[in-house]
Amino acid sequence: MNPSGNELKIARLDSTSADFEDALAARLHWDVAVDGAVNRTAEEIFNRVRSQGESALLELTAQLDRWQPQAVTDLVLSADDFAQAFASLPGAQADALQHAAQRIRDYHKHQLDSEFEYTDELGNRLGQRVTSLDSVGLYVPGGQAAYPSTVLMTAVPAKVAGVEQLVMVTPTPGGEPNPLVLAAAHVAGVDQGFAVGGAQAVSALALGTAGLPRVDKIVGPGGAYVAAAKRLVYGLVGIDSIAGPSEVLVIADKTTPVEWVALDLFSQAEHDAAAQSILVSSDADYLDAVAGEMQRLLAAQPRAETIAQSLQQRGALILVRNSDEAIAVANRVAPEHLQLAVADAERLIPQVRHAGAIFVGARSAEVLGDYVAGPSHVLPTFGTARFSSPLSVYDFQKRTSVINISERGALALGAVAGELADGEGLAAHASAARARMTNR
Repeated sequence: MNPSGNELKIARLDSTSADFEDALAARLHWDVAVDGAVNRTAEEIFNRVRSQGESALLELTAQLDRWQPQAVTDLVLSADDFAQAFASLPGAQADALQHAAQRIRDYHKHQLDSEFEYTDELGNRLGQRVTSLDSVGLYVPGGQAAYPSTVLMTAVPAKVAGVEQLVMVTPTPGGEPNPLVLAAAHVAGVDQGFAVGGAQAVSALALGTAGLPRVDKIVGPGGAYVAAAKRLVYGLVGIDSIAGPSEVLVIADKTTPVEWVALDLFSQAEHDAAAQSILVSSDADYLDAVAGEMQRLLAAQPRAETIAQSLQQRGALILVRNSDEAIAVANRVAPEHLQLAVADAERLIPQVRHAGAIFVGARSAEVLGDYVAGPSHVLPTFGTARFSSPLSVYDFQKRTSVINISERGALALGAVAGELADGEGLAAHASAARARMTNR
């Protein structure tokens, strides 16, 4: 039974129903527009940080995190703090952090782009340089729970890409930093941290203050105020994405134990009431079995109330006719996490067009991707997998075109460029192109 003693209610959808598309759309609906009051508050915080600098950070930290730093130096989390936190960990936790970090590092090394150059038929040398960003701010949530895994999943790819300065910000309610978060920063190679969170931390990273450095890009998930602030500062700095509620879509058949699937759905639902867990199967009896297993297991979950709310508000059990239709539903949803917990999982991979990450086979639990598989767990949410990619080395690099025009190339290309510039009515452009056509 769920905590209130009532039956756990999860929407049941059938792909053969006339109203299936409308019912699915209703399950997927989530208002991505940030509440106007949140936007206004984030803008007020940004303006305070811009005009008052560190005094605003101190006042807002006292107000929102319930502890009173006296100076910005009280907010600093140094490399020594990270190292001391790591040294204080139980051996098993320290080993787990190092193991996860090494796997994440190994995976992202495969993403390193090589520069290229070639000479075309006119003797022009054309190429591309790949350079890392100078500085990146990592936002690590800490208001409701601690996320050392987010430190690893953002900082390690950044370091692999060659970022020189990593600045971590994380809220510390009551003024007590989480030692596992600090230890993860040590393992991942974070250079400096600050015990400040929310829109004020994002604003400070974008603007810079006397004691907190300005960065070139801000990455990492956060709540509504963090999302609003990231929207606000985009353009001053780069951002990775605006994260929405966590999502999983599981395609499963009777070859996967119902307990595994029930727990996989729980693992997303326990994040918060807005998280979404969807199970798709062509076996109605299997859907019934999983629903019964979730009912049986729920009471033992420490976050049972949150799980129940999430499943009842946004969860779904979807009956489809076959595996091809199951994949069509998955592509329609474009989930953050897609689990192919079926016997023929490998066969389905080429059909998947839209998913943040694909977990192939019954043993490939999404939770392994959260912590230790290797790819970053910072993934596109709310259907943005249709056009977005997971956080990776590419997010911490930029590409610069290199153009070296030969004498023969200037003669040939100058004529083409001049003609196009004339067509656009840009006389100086045309003249500059044609000037290179002379032998001087």
